Amino acid sequence: MTQHDIHVIGGGLAGSEAAWQLAKAGLRVKLSEMRGGGDTTPAHQTDGFAELVCSNSFRSDDAERNAVGLLHAEMRDLGSLVMTAADAHQLPAGSALAVDRDRFSDQVTRTLAEHPNITIVRERVDTLPTDTPAIVATGPLTAPSLAEAIGQSTGADALAFFDAIAPIVHADSIDMSVAWKQSRWDKAGPAGDGKDYINCPLDRDQYAAFHAELIAGEKAAFKEWEHVPYFEGCMPIEVMAERGVETLRYGPMKGVGLDDPRTGRWPYACVQLRQDNASGTLWNMVGFQTKLKHGEQLRIFRTIPGLEGAEFARLGGLHRNTFIRSPDLLDGELRLKARPNLRFAGQITGCEGYVESTAIGLIAARFAIAELTGQRLAAPPVETALGALLSHITGADGAEDYQPMNVNFGLFPPIEGRTKKADRKLMYTSRARAAFREWTAGLEMVAA
Repeated sequence: MTQHDIHVIGGGLAGSEAAWQLAKAGLRVKLSEMRGGGDTTPAHQTDGFAELVCSNSFRSDDAERNAVGLLHAEMRDLGSLVMTAADAHQLPAGSALAVDRDRFSDQVTRTLAEHPNITIVRERVDTLPTDTPAIVATGPLTAPSLAEAIGQSTGADALAFFDAIAPIVHADSIDMSVAWKQSRWDKAGPAGDGKDYINCPLDRDQYAAFHAELIAGEKAAFKEWEHVPYFEGCMPIEVMAERGVETLRYGPMKGVGLDDPRTGRWPYACVQLRQDNASGTLWNMVGFQTKLKHGEQLRIFRTIPGLEGAEFARLGGLHRNTFIRSPDLLDGELRLKARPNLRFAGQITGCEGYVESTAIGLIAARFAIAELTGQRLAAPPVETALGALLSHITGADGAEDYQPMNVNFGLFPPIEGRTKKADRKLMYTSRARAAFREWTAGLEMVAA
């Protein structure tokens, strides 16, 4: 096949899913993957498509109470190749979906290779296609030459190579009988009222114990290939702590200008959380990017007054991760605004996780199919897992401080009224399934 309708760049989970969806719709696909063509990445071990390099778990498969499980269900309903292969090679893991990594990748690779509409080319792509429709799904380890080309097309400051992320907490898990809302010195931002932060106070003894735990906590080591430097503007919280016992009190944990309503005084130290989404369901721990292992983060951060019962939408981290500032650069159909023949999909858009990457590859392909066949695809409703994730990427909450994110209920429109946490999760999933059914019914009508 010398001609193709669309070019998919990258054979990870997003690219593999996109190629399958496109080919299944009757489009001729060129699928480029540099592994197997003389190039590789420091993290991959094989040249198989959809290789899982970090974990064999797709996380929870509970579609009733877990956002990623709900996303699994939606992807299955949309005929996902990746979910089909995952289900075929599932391993015992309780409510989680774990897979035999080698057999999973082998099935995806074989399925793509055998499809008559897909031509696989083992090549490194160094430049972005200029006229041909394309989906760029090159992942967090995009080859430097292509990353440079992306930077030239998007603006150098729109491409991140360094990912320093702080934990994000579900608002309804914060104990507001201890914490309170106030901006430092009651200073209001452009859209604020002087109550733009949630404040968690620590007294002298609590601070000393917290500082000691940060120093002693077990840290994750950088992988040899990451070579991530520490920058002063995003120093890990535990590295700051190592500089001296008072460093945090004069940095991200300073209590000045904050009046604890229980005492009327400034706290000895204070952890501040900043609203992270428009609906106010997620709050970011300011200055708390960290290399603490996830279990240690849960243990140590729950010693902070007000966060004893904290539920985390995302834990902190610090690693190399190439992604674009999608809310600024992409339209609602994942097209690059400056070059609409290009769509981006997978982790390079700023979603986090295998499942999320696959889902964005799937919906990018569905948008491309509609465009190339003279139709228009309505975006999945934001009440669905797929729609909530897409909305996060394409800018529902703006591009400021945009960081990679796993799907979680904090990205969904909030459930109104006071309900128990367990009931609220069921309400999210029930509402999502109804919205998803209505959306897919519309797809069937368009197809007919």
